Amino acid sequence: MTTDAKPRAGLEDVIVGRSAICFLDGERGILSYQGFDIHDLADAERGVSFEECCYLLWHGRLPNRAELGDLQTQLAAARRLPDPILRAMRMLPPVDGMDALRTLVSMLAHHDPDVADRSPQAQLRKAVRLTGQIAALVATWGRLAAGGGPIDPDPGLGHAANFLYMLTGRRPSPAEARAFDVSLVLHADHELNASTFAARVAAATLTDLHSAIVGAIGTLKGPLHGGANADVMRMLLEIGRDAGPDRAEAYVRARLARREKIPGFGHRVYRTEDPRATHLRRFSKALGERAGEPQWYALSERIEAVVRSEKKLYPNVDFYSASMFHALGIPIDLYTPIFAVSRISGWTAHVLEQYANNRLIRPRTEYAGPAYPQPVVPLDRR
Repeated sequence: MTTDAKPRAGLEDVIVGRSAICFLDGERGILSYQGFDIHDLADAERGVSFEECCYLLWHGRLPNRAELGDLQTQLAAARRLPDPILRAMRMLPPVDGMDALRTLVSMLAHHDPDVADRSPQAQLRKAVRLTGQIAALVATWGRLAAGGGPIDPDPGLGHAANFLYMLTGRRPSPAEARAFDVSLVLHADHELNASTFAARVAAATLTDLHSAIVGAIGTLKGPLHGGANADVMRMLLEIGRDAGPDRAEAYVRARLARREKIPGFGHRVYRTEDPRATHLRRFSKALGERAGEPQWYALSERIEAVVRSEKKLYPNVDFYSASMFHALGIPIDLYTPIFAVSRISGWTAHVLEQYANNRLIRPRTEYAGPAYPQPVVPLDRR
């Protein structure tokens, strides 16, 4: 626990527990999962798949070939959603994707064969199942929102490729699949962010895993946590498809002059470049060129240069993921739900860790109300 006499707003830099899952060093721009540097995990040649990343977060080590194959089989089975869930999706009004996800994940608990089993083995099975199901939910919701019908998962495709296929109806190229795969790895965990903390607080009461994840989803929905990449893409579209970098620079300088924030810059933890942005910048450029729309990267590059020069702020994970997702044909309304498609691996890892060594999370506040004791004045004299 912190030794500060005064509480810090938003619990900034306050240590509230111990975890072996993720390490951050904001001053040096370090992010690691179970001791593995994110740059190694996301490396183009030596990096891991999202499935390997999930195994790492849940078990503390990378899987061997047999263990990876077993996990891939379990995830493939989980992607086929129960029929009542598909019917419920069609019955929902045209709500925000995060609202739909929150509702549908809650409903999934009623169709999970292990829902009442609190053994570590059952909790892990639920974590695996939810990881496959949330990807299928978001992809299918995107299909329905666009006026299409659900697409059955392809057991021959990996997790990232399956999501893109179930969303667009087109099997992605190896380059597209790998780019999205790496983006899932980059978003998989980020220590004790707001949604992960919410999940651990819920789990500490020994509520069920689905309820803890619903709490995380509700927290991610808040605009101060999720959604910045959607705002980035809306900003790029506002600047204009046919606008040049000079137009982007003028747009950003005008916003800064009005003291408006530029989405996708700055971070609560990092004081240097977000290490995830390093990889997403590369994919934004490559996929934009493959899609015949290099202008979004060019605009983003100029925006970054202006904000770095004027505000001394670095891009975060959201900035280049916006144009990358756009190049993959992903609708803007799905950007935040896709965050959950990846982060479910980290959320469940933290919930499992909380269950394994639990203590109810019950912090205190510094009282700032009226002086004690207050006299109770009789009603007829107030």
